[in-house]
Amino acid sequence: RLVVGPQSVTWQFSSDVRLLLAPLYALLLQVAHPTVAAGVWDHSDFEKRPWDRLMRTFDFLLVLQYGGREAAAAGRRVREIHTTINGVRADGRRYSALEPGAYAWVHATLIETYVRAHQHFGRPMTSEQLERFYREFVGLGRLVGVRDGELPSSWDGFRVYFDHMVAHELGPSETIDHLLAAVRRPASPGLRFVPEPLWSVLRLPPARLAYLGGVGLMPSTLRDRLRINWSRRDELEFRLISIGSRALNPILPAALKALGPTELRWRRSEIARHSETGCSA
Repeated sequence: RLVVGPQSVTWQFSSDVRLLLAPLYALLLQVAHPTVAAGVWDHSDFEKRPWDRLMRTFDFLLVLQYGGREAAAAGRRVREIHTTINGVRADGRRYSALEPGAYAWVHATLIETYVRAHQHFGRPMTSEQLERFYREFVGLGRLVGVRDGELPSSWDGFRVYFDHMVAHELGPSETIDHLLAAVRRPASPGLRFVPEPLWSVLRLPPARLAYLGGVGLMPSTLRDRLRINWSRRDELEFRLISIGSRALNPILPAALKALGPTELRWRRSEIARHSETGCSA
């Protein structure tokens, strides 16, 4: 069974509102892979339309995790779109977005981000929950075309795989630099009631939280290799955010710990429109 339901660990843990502190972590892990970095550099319009791209990614994850039978169709659309993404990497090697190592790595970064974000900001999973969550998410990977054997079969095996990727496969790129610049100064969402001068002020707190949440989750060795600045003040703020966020566990409403089904209902019409026009994450 590849799709997941209300009794799954995925439903319980993958849409906690506090995970909004963590998306940059997944993005940085992804574009630290040279093939993904090249694909984003050559084919993405993230810098021009960051909010559109972000919402489409969130929409895809909502359908994949909470859409039931709709998840398979969404996964097929994503894989089909990736068939057109190819070119030449910075090191001169030709690449395809469907290279098994790179394609599986993108899915792996989602698993890593959910688990690590909960360790710092939310509800750390028990050993049993970790194994169940991992098996469920590897199953969801089948729906987007991550084939059997391309990710380890167990959580312990995944930790070995992840550490190997961090130590041997990931590195700096211009794509990372542009991504961080876009996060520090996010483009206006284009809302008429939020003029540019007002947005230049409003964006400061969420941009700071996004940077601290994403970069703070990174292994320090990888952060150094990617040449990402991280000061003592950054570390202190990150730890305070982590403590404060976890302290909400006893009082945070259950609906905000598993917001996905509600979000999917809110986004149904937009997701349908994107599907009809051929747009996706």
